[in-house]
Amino acid sequence: MRALVLLVLLFTLGPAAARPNIVVVLCDDLGYGDLACYGHPHIKTPRLDRMAREGVRYTSFYSAAPVCSPSRVGLLTGRSPNRAGVYDWIPPAGPKTRRPDARDQVHLRKEEVTLPALLKKAGYATCLSGKWHCNAQFNSEAQAQPDDAGFDHWFATQNNASPSHENPGNYVRNGESVGPLEGFSCQLATDEALAWMKDKGTPDTDQPPFFVLLAFHEPHEPVASPPEMVKGYAEVARNEEEAQYFANVENVDRAVGRLLDHLEELGRLDNTLVFFTSDNGPETLNRYRGAQRSYGRPGPLRGMKLWTTDGGVRVAGIAYWPDHIEGGGQIDEPVWSPDLLPTFCELAGAQPPQARVLDGVSLVPLIDGQQLRRQRPLFWCYYNALNEQR
Repeated sequence: MRALVLLVLLFTLGPAAARPNIVVVLCDDLGYGDLACYGHPHIKTPRLDRMAREGVRYTSFYSAAPVCSPSRVGLLTGRSPNRAGVYDWIPPAGPKTRRPDARDQVHLRKEEVTLPALLKKAGYATCLSGKWHCNAQFNSEAQAQPDDAGFDHWFATQNNASPSHENPGNYVRNGESVGPLEGFSCQLATDEALAWMKDKGTPDTDQPPFFVLLAFHEPHEPVASPPEMVKGYAEVARNEEEAQYFANVENVDRAVGRLLDHLEELGRLDNTLVFFTSDNGPETLNRYRGAQRSYGRPGPLRGMKLWTTDGGVRVAGIAYWPDHIEGGGQIDEPVWSPDLLPTFCELAGAQPPQARVLDGVSLVPLIDGQQLRRQRPLFWCYYNALNEQR
């Protein structure tokens, strides 16, 4: 089937249908070729593969930037992150820190209009669980925090899970440090989101629809994975470090499976749009100390994270919505993460910002059989790219 027809299938929303719950699952440094349904020969991702079979798989879905902080800002604002003043990844900074490069001042500003804020205004309950990485002064009044961006509930870290994915000790819940936790970060972030969603009740309890950004740290370094999963790759991985990476992606798949099962138990799966993607391409092996487990793959694409070629910004994209997506589709039309804001706003009956230039466009008009029209083409500006700009 042609891509246009598949897009029609993706966004067929009947006039009497309830507004959908929306969950965005955002991985960190997941390569385009790291899932079985995108061609990886060894990593086991049965739940994501099933989502792709029963939903729609994008072959040309792009992030807003080839590195984490600007990519996340692009998704949240529907704009090129350069418009929001976030040009590169944001290092952590304390209230009294002053850096010569002024990165301690970089953050997603309160005046930016975000997807969760728009959905909240339209009556949605909103939650962030996982990685934030949109400011330097995390959990400080000096800069805007997740609640300033429209999240009712947040359970997050500034950047990476520390000291690794296993037993992280740097999560903050609604402004209060949580302290050391037991378990792996993607599962802990999923636990938090599931508990929050459970509190929202079942469809017959007259609860509002919800929006969740479930932002996994995996498979960003420092990688740590469940030992039993690591053992499962002993015969196919080149070494222990690669087995750790393979298991890390499989653990993400397990967390997604738990999410889907929980939504089904709540009776909310059918009318929940789950969108799975990554913030950028895979990290380069041994690019820095501690990147010895970065065995992500860009598939057939050129470049990696921090490159402005396809391998840096072209990522997995899977849309799953049982009530409204006819399964088995594949979309080849190039789209990117800033498109999610206007698309979700239209599905939710929310009003996109009128005083802001949006670089994303809503995909919903395609249900009328129209071609996707953009006022400006997809574009990326990243000034610290590792590749030559060609």
